[in-house]
Amino acid sequence: MTVTKEESGQEGADDDGMSGADGDGYVPSQRRLDRERYKRNRARRATAIAALSTLISGIVLYLIVVNAPGWPRTKETFFDWQYAREAFPKVLEGLWLNVRLLLICGAAVLVLGMLIAVARTLRGPVFFPLRALAAAYTDFFRGLPLIINLMIVVLGVPALRLQGVTVDPVLLGGTALTLTYSAYVAEVFRAGIESVHPSQRAAARSLGLTNRQALRHVVLPQAVRRQVPPLLNDLVSLQKDTGLVSIGGAVDAVRAADIIVGRSLNYTPYIVAGLVFVALTIPMTRFTDWVTARMDRRRAQGGAL
Repeated sequence: MTVTKEESGQEGADDDGMSGADGDGYVPSQRRLDRERYKRNRARRATAIAALSTLISGIVLYLIVVNAPGWPRTKETFFDWQYAREAFPKVLEGLWLNVRLLLICGAAVLVLGMLIAVARTLRGPVFFPLRALAAAYTDFFRGLPLIINLMIVVLGVPALRLQGVTVDPVLLGGTALTLTYSAYVAEVFRAGIESVHPSQRAAARSLGLTNRQALRHVVLPQAVRRQVPPLLNDLVSLQKDTGLVSIGGAVDAVRAADIIVGRSLNYTPYIVAGLVFVALTIPMTRFTDWVTARMDRRRAQGGAL
């Protein structure tokens, strides 16, 4: 049986979904349309089940809480609308200090962490003292609890009465945060630097770049790009921990709530401060998830990281 050119072309078009008078237009095949319709139905069904499950879980949790024997007293102590309205503007005013600490300390942490990471990855015996000092720094401040570091810096430095050294609890608290988080960020950067294949550095050297130029133009850009999600997670943690500067007397969102609680003996301002921090953290967390998912998709597709 002889198959003509026209018949063969028509069969191919029917198989892969390409058809049309001149072959320029794309018309999905019925099989493809059915498959996409099935996927949409499954997605809608999954969404409906998730919404129903969430609603049922919320109702059950609500009933458990409101039917607890101590709920009336708990509601009066932690969820008083009058104290919430009183605390909200003061907590927002104190939150501005937390935001400024996040911006300034975040920039300082990234710079200092990068310097420490580069120091730990320097090659050659002549750089051993620098590598040892950087390793000791990261080991010490990663092992020292942040709250203890804050107490040492915020309370201990003013006790020394050093000339020219500030006693401002905000500056001292920001310094303690920078010291601790720089150790964590340095390890993130170091992991990114060591994840770059040695062939990248060798290729840069073969093109005539020096070690410093290869590190700056080839290694570091790839390292930073790969470590964006963990870096953003560290910044989210830093944003929450800025509230710890209140132990030195700085009036941030937490301290503003604490002042009202000390006067009223009602803990609703703490709830307000917590919700404000959550509202500030959620966008950063969702952005981190989006960046992570985007990088995972590009890695799965074989794209550049």
